[in-house]
Amino acid sequence: MKIFLFVLLSLFFQVLAAQEFDVQHYKYEIRLSDKHDTVYVKSFIDIFLTTSGDKILLDLSSVEKGKGMMVERVYLGGMKDTTVSYSFKENKLIIQLPQPAKAGSKKLIAVSYKGIPRDGLIITKNKFGERTFFADNWPNRAHHWIVCKDDPADKASVEFIVTAPVKYKVISNGILIEETILGSEKRTHWKEKLPIPTKVMVIGVAPFAVKDYTSSPIPISAWVYTRDSAKGFYDYEPAVDILNFFSNYINPYPFKKLANVQSTTIFGGMENASAIFYAEKSVTGDRTSEALIAHEIAHQWFGNSATEKSFSHLWLSEGFATYLTNIYLESKYGKDTMISRLKDDRKKIIEFMEISNQPVVDTVSDYMDLLNANSYQKGGWILHMLRSNVGDSVFKKIINSYYEKYQFKNADTRDFQKVAEEVSGKDLKLFFHQWLYQPEIPQLKIEWKQDGNVLNVVIEQLQQHILNFPLQLAIVSADNITMHDTIQMNTKRKQLQFVVKTTISNIIPDSETQLLFKEVK
Repeated sequence: MKIFLFVLLSLFFQVLAAQEFDVQHYKYEIRLSDKHDTVYVKSFIDIFLTTSGDKILLDLSSVEKGKGMMVERVYLGGMKDTTVSYSFKENKLIIQLPQPAKAGSKKLIAVSYKGIPRDGLIITKNKFGERTFFADNWPNRAHHWIVCKDDPADKASVEFIVTAPVKYKVISNGILIEETILGSEKRTHWKEKLPIPTKVMVIGVAPFAVKDYTSSPIPISAWVYTRDSAKGFYDYEPAVDILNFFSNYINPYPFKKLANVQSTTIFGGMENASAIFYAEKSVTGDRTSEALIAHEIAHQWFGNSATEKSFSHLWLSEGFATYLTNIYLESKYGKDTMISRLKDDRKKIIEFMEISNQPVVDTVSDYMDLLNANSYQKGGWILHMLRSNVGDSVFKKIINSYYEKYQFKNADTRDFQKVAEEVSGKDLKLFFHQWLYQPEIPQLKIEWKQDGNVLNVVIEQLQQHILNFPLQLAIVSADNITMHDTIQMNTKRKQLQFVVKTTISNIIPDSETQLLFKEVK
């Protein structure tokens, strides 16, 4: 017991003494094989120290039950420079510097290691029985195969140099620097110069067929399994129009290329920077994945370029991608498509609230739990209500201004709120508080009775906390004449009277689909 306590205290003080730093650049040299699942990695990490100290902590999965990474060497300055001592405990690589370093100094840390990834790099077979290698880092699973600072708030440029059997093609972030045949192997070098979070740093290695759609202004391509090429090239072609739409609506596309990649991972789609991975079943030959493609492309701006400071603010990625998908589909197919999707999303939110009482801005220990209707559908609905609040042109300007301010940076919900208030000139404190920091939505019971020419309407909020919001009412007569009115709900119970000239047949709340609420009969 005393020995165990000593080990814990020793690790605690090592961590406590570790200095803070910002990663500037990652370079990974990776060797893959068809004979085994062991990956060999040489990594070079440029860091900027923000505090003084003599220890640096990096994230890397240790060996457990035969899987994980075994560190072979750690150098300071490069692979042929000063060897430094290290310890490797609980998925933390603790590097001991030869002497204390001051805040403001820069270091190049080189780590050589090998192992079978426990997660993060998925080595498996695709639906055709072909061997594939796909990075699958979200949310903080990158450290299972690459040594890094696995935190969305620490963004860096990255390059991958992959040596693999010659039969494979390799896709990654950034632009292609080199592709060289080396006998039975091929070396492929991709480099992303812009800072991105580790969650979207990836490689994809498989027997791909590749089609280039356009080279101006941004190269757009499809990477699909060879035996799926005809269907896949057709299915992924809408990416061209989608990219052009978002480039006009938000801001010019932030990266140098866009590859849409059929993959074998755990997600239906993953927005990896400039190299989006879609589940292998997304290739059908009938373009049923247009909304998915739009969602992942929207992430190139929100999630990859403008990134949440922490996963508690995931809605700044997923809610934005959800609603921008709706905006794209609205522009292509009309308002009815937007309304239909919003109503479907509202149902999902109400169903989710039956099992969860958490707000959108949420703190959880397992980030996978954030892949829920709060982050996606409710986040999207909140943007829709903001749009209704400020108007279309101001909403678009808010989106533009927020992106311009935080592109290739990190932001949280308060940062977005501040931009929205500055652009709109409105005090949105209550709006953001009640929709994002409280779990409730309005639960409305509406009763009405007509007495001659007087229509009496009672609207009651049944949820625990009283919310403040505009509610549209459509008062429909027996001969299908509709009168519209908007009231401000800011009390638990509101009684209304309307003078009418005909018999009323129905009252429809939220007639324009602008409010996230549940109607209680």
